[in-house]
Amino acid sequence: MAELARITVEPREPLAAEVSRRLIDYLMSGEVQPGDRIPSERRLTEMLGVNRPTVREAIKSLGFLGLLEIRQSSGTYFRGTDSDVLYRLFELGLVLGERGARDMVQARAELEVIVAGLAAQARDEAGVELLRARLTAMRECPDDEFPEADTAFHAALGELAGNTVLRDMLKGMRAMIQRGWVERTGAVRSREVAYADHVPIYEAVAKGDATAARTAMARHMDGASRRLMKALEQRDA
Repeated sequence: MAELARITVEPREPLAAEVSRRLIDYLMSGEVQPGDRIPSERRLTEMLGVNRPTVREAIKSLGFLGLLEIRQSSGTYFRGTDSDVLYRLFELGLVLGERGARDMVQARAELEVIVAGLAAQARDEAGVELLRARLTAMRECPDDEFPEADTAFHAALGELAGNTVLRDMLKGMRAMIQRGWVERTGAVRSREVAYADHVPIYEAVAKGDATAARTAMARHMDGASRRLMKALEQRDA
């Protein structure tokens, strides 16, 4: 079984969160299969170079998330993952922490483009009608409800695309970005510009034009990502 690298630098997150992230990377590496027993607390303490209470706290956190099963007098076992576990990982921020903000934003942008194309390919009358309703809500809702209306539009795209893993991963990513960084940096965009960005996405999906849907979403996500990255840089300056 693969070894875990020692933690040799002072992490920006609490140490238990850093240990959790290392364990998640280890579990997701493909070298650990569902049902496998992971190294003992004592062994993990030696491998990571941290104290035992920190390792125990990280294991309990991953047990709560459903990644690990702790069996008394037997050990700790990898339970595997499903889309619900992935969603909770992203939402709680244990995978990346703030250090991964830029990677998270980039990953979210790429996945949104894929989902837009899939939604166009899988469109049906009910899905297009729901998307139209979400777009109308973005135009007509009060200002303080616009972020939720924006999120609901993207969620409707995810439902229409029909891929539950992508849908749930993006749900967690959006929540993490919104709560973890947008709300803290105050990164905002003109409501009119944001709404205008979504119109060509809707039109392309309604026509079943996957290429146009991906292009429109890429344009939208490029602007949104650059705005958030600029806000993060200003905050960290």
